[in-house]
Amino acid sequence: MVDSNLEKGYEDPLTLYNLGNVQIQVHASEALLRRAGEFLDIANESGLEEPKVVEASIAVAEAKALATEAALLATNKLFELAGTKSTLEEFNYNRHWRNARAHTLHDPVRWKYYAVGNYFLNGVYPPRHPWL
Repeated sequence: MVDSNLEKGYEDPLTLYNLGNVQIQVHASEALLRRAGEFLDIANESGLEEPKVVEASIAVAEAKALATEAALLATNKLFELAGTKSTLEEFNYNRHWRNARAHTLHDPVRWKYYAVGNYFLNGVYPPRHPWL
């Protein structure tokens, strides 16, 4: 590595830090996804009582928001850490970033942060539509 004076990339402290950060974000996203599933089960078992559905919607929004951040971080780091050759068409790594980005456009995350904050700070129920 040019700046670290190390021969192998897997020894580089910044590479290790960045990969650790991505892994933590992915594991946190997985944990929120499991939590959201539990809230969905509770909502279904309640007969879809509004407060339980709202809690489930908020839990799903939290999972989606963090998963989006993790996906974009992971795909950006793929290029950053793998270097220039990772952009070559033959590897087709850009599909990972493109897929992550497309999901964020079809289901905008920016409103999830708003809904979660408004719910926890002001007790305002989020709108009931498929995009939360």
